[in-house]
Amino acid sequence: MIPEIRISDYDYELPDEKIAKYPLPQRDMSKLLKYSDGEVSEHAFREIADFIPADSIMVFNDTKVVPARLHFQRETGAHIEIFCLEPVQPAEYNLIFSETASCRWKCIVGNVKRWKSDLLSLYNPENDDIVARMNLRARQIERDNETSTVEFTWDGGLPFSKVLDICGTVPIPPYLNRESEAVDTQRYQTLYAKFRGSVAAPTAGLHFAEAEMEAIRRKGIDMETICLHVGAGTFLPVKSELIAGHRMHREPFIVRKSFLKDLINSDRTVVAVGTTSVRTLESLYYAGVSCIEQGHPADIAQWAPYEREYPYPTKEALQAIADYLDANGMDELGIGTRIIIVPGFKFRIADVLVTNFHQPQSTLLLLISAFVGGDWRKIYDFALSHGFRFLSYGDSSILFRRKK
Repeated sequence: MIPEIRISDYDYELPDEKIAKYPLPQRDMSKLLKYSDGEVSEHAFREIADFIPADSIMVFNDTKVVPARLHFQRETGAHIEIFCLEPVQPAEYNLIFSETASCRWKCIVGNVKRWKSDLLSLYNPENDDIVARMNLRARQIERDNETSTVEFTWDGGLPFSKVLDICGTVPIPPYLNRESEAVDTQRYQTLYAKFRGSVAAPTAGLHFAEAEMEAIRRKGIDMETICLHVGAGTFLPVKSELIAGHRMHREPFIVRKSFLKDLINSDRTVVAVGTTSVRTLESLYYAGVSCIEQGHPADIAQWAPYEREYPYPTKEALQAIADYLDANGMDELGIGTRIIIVPGFKFRIADVLVTNFHQPQSTLLLLISAFVGGDWRKIYDFALSHGFRFLSYGDSSILFRRKK
């Protein structure tokens, strides 16, 4: 049964001066809020290893943000911004980034009403010779309510990954109210980013510098990675009065079989770095249900966790995925999820969450409320009154799941 949740109940006043518009000079200079057993306290992020139980598995999302925002110009002079969301042809990220002449993407297009059927050329105000020789062009293939399918063509034989590096800009969040700058190229990316595909950073990981990673290793904590490519849906506001009216976008994720077997064979505390890691981990259970009931894993529907009671223990569901991968000679699970985590959600895997502070009336704030048993307002009131910086470049928190 879909929960009847009014998004207006998850509102708070966020003054503009509380929003961090730029990163701090060093990644790990941020503050850290700790929430455990209903108590809130203030610390420095550099202390984070002290708070992670020694028997933990710490899970990081190693997706890499791509410079997915491109600026084109019509012959009339009108500017058209194209924001690449997800690959269409080829449909796999690794394949589309390897294309050397043309490819198609699902995109959000600014000023889309001013773009008819003409071929656009990349806006090149500096008359950069490399950009000019590349001759990047865009043609709109089809359009639906929110997105367009756009075909890109270019000269010179460069892979599309390099085309984006040369021509694109980092898609920083719109609430920063500024254009991307040189600092964002490095700092809107985690140190451990590896696989291209996200149009938004998994921002909980932005705080981790080498010192923290080393402190975690010295403590004997296992560090594992998953990969969920973050879509533009993370920026989309909830416009419906009831959360039931909000549509979550599909995000692809990959989890290795070896990590699945670690989860099956141990009872260690699972620490998720970021809401994207939580959504991936919790999606695994429902992928396992699909294996048990249908014989194969399938994409996770938005409301699957709330539609019925599931009789399967967590480890049975995870084992079903591992068995499927073994039977098919596969080393990793790769599917998609639209899962939404709201109050009333039953957590099965994640025990601790490292995360930033999120926007009012957002799906991420609903996830936080679900994780801390409704105590989100206590946490956010503390953060606001103690000078914490908010949103993507803001401060951090470590939240221990409320289990009662």
